[in-house]
Amino acid sequence: MAHVIRNFERPSKADIEAISKFSPATIHEAQGKLGALDYRIKPIKPGLKICGPAITAKCHIGDNLMIFEAINLAKPGDVLVIDGGDNPNQGGFGDVLAAACIGKGIVGFVVSAAVRDGRGLREIGFPVFSLGLCMKGTSKDTLGTINHPVVVGGELITPGDIISADDDGVVVVREKDVARLVKACQERDDHENHMMELHRQGKMDIEDRYQMMRSKGCVWSD
Repeated sequence: MAHVIRNFERPSKADIEAISKFSPATIHEAQGKLGALDYRIKPIKPGLKICGPAITAKCHIGDNLMIFEAINLAKPGDVLVIDGGDNPNQGGFGDVLAAACIGKGIVGFVVSAAVRDGRGLREIGFPVFSLGLCMKGTSKDTLGTINHPVVVGGELITPGDIISADDDGVVVVREKDVARLVKACQERDDHENHMMELHRQGKMDIEDRYQMMRSKGCVWSD
């Protein structure tokens, strides 16, 4: 069924800003190793990070019609998340549509398909996360849905879910209690920073690992 929902509830700017301080990997770990999209969905240009509410669309394989209306309906700060049918053999998004996204204030684009115009996208600097590059274009004939839940990279994404992405990939925030998640992320970052400082000093505090290995029957000998 083709259906377009124009409006949905977005998270507060305060929640988005609080989550944006942490890496997607930290978010994934802090929420119980949940929410990571398929590893194949990676940035076209390294070094870019995005965080914002998802505006979703589902496109028929080989067609990008619904992307146009999704861009039209987006608000500044949104991340466009597209179910492209898990098809790397199509390039239904490129530098022209990226320019349209920039004009609407969209902060990033995530798709379970390929994109094209890799050089142009890198020059523009618009964050695009996809299955890769493919020069094959798409039609603009087939209806789909906008702002319905979609499955992208094996994860269910609902309009308004917070999306965070960087070089490691994409994660959707599963924890509804953002304050609790932020606390867990900060605790994890603090712990890892402490461990890195010890490692730089040549120290490795891993006695707990030894205890676990002993409990599993590991034996050391010289």
